[in-house]
Amino acid sequence: MNASASDAPLPQYEVFALRYATHGERRSAENYLGDDPHDDISMPLDFYVWVIRDSQRTLLVDTGFSAEMAARRKRTYLQSPVQLLERLDIDAGAVQDIIITHMHYDHAGNIDAFPNARLHLQEAEMAYCTGRCMCHVPLRKPFEARDVASAIERLYAGRVEFADGDKTIAPGISVHLLGGHTAGLQVVRVHTARGFVVLASDAAHYWDNLRSRRPFPIVLDVADMLDGHQRIEHLADGPQHIIPGHDPAVRLRFPTWQGDPDIVALHEQPVSTLALDAAPWANE
Repeated sequence: MNASASDAPLPQYEVFALRYATHGERRSAENYLGDDPHDDISMPLDFYVWVIRDSQRTLLVDTGFSAEMAARRKRTYLQSPVQLLERLDIDAGAVQDIIITHMHYDHAGNIDAFPNARLHLQEAEMAYCTGRCMCHVPLRKPFEARDVASAIERLYAGRVEFADGDKTIAPGISVHLLGGHTAGLQVVRVHTARGFVVLASDAAHYWDNLRSRRPFPIVLDVADMLDGHQRIEHLADGPQHIIPGHDPAVRLRFPTWQGDPDIVALHEQPVSTLALDAAPWANE
């Protein structure tokens, strides 16, 4: 009797974090809700997009922002995500599928640079960034109207696939709705040679958000964010399998790809336990 498709072994994907920008002036008091400003220390923040690929498919997770946006928001722009993809021999025009974890400017800019891509987005996120919550300045500040408009144009072109909760995107790749940071924030679970890795995006900006159970202050629902920390731990195959969305220590913990300091291989074994054992930003 033939084995069913569900019995087939899952693909083992390569997963890469691509750093395209940084914000070296960030302070720790800006990264923890309700923190004492007297305890403030330097806590840089890096910006990443992620690539998931094997011999059958390539997916992009998030699209970053542009040099123009970096100048306007006073971020240090290192290179375009498109240029970083080219180093991995990935042509932006050939990208067919993009998972958007949420619609904040640093995760959903540059959509137009991928003209042939289908977007995978939570229905709750589209409702959030186009609904009444955007009447409030603090909630809409991390969004850009042009990015939201690009996603809507892609929707009207028939190239948005919505999830309403957890959803399998491809064998070994799934998205999971957590909310908290935004109404429709989703994380991505990927099967690799070392087990299931979770790209946490802004469900955990830093490893320390998880370790200390202190939420990031840009938040719609604090309880959902804290519950999300627990869910991430259940989805991943261990602490070393959780990849935070903005932690500079990602580049210290994992090996670089062909020596490129801004591309790290998350599917490979960590080369350091620094990020789990100490405050990594204090050692850079």
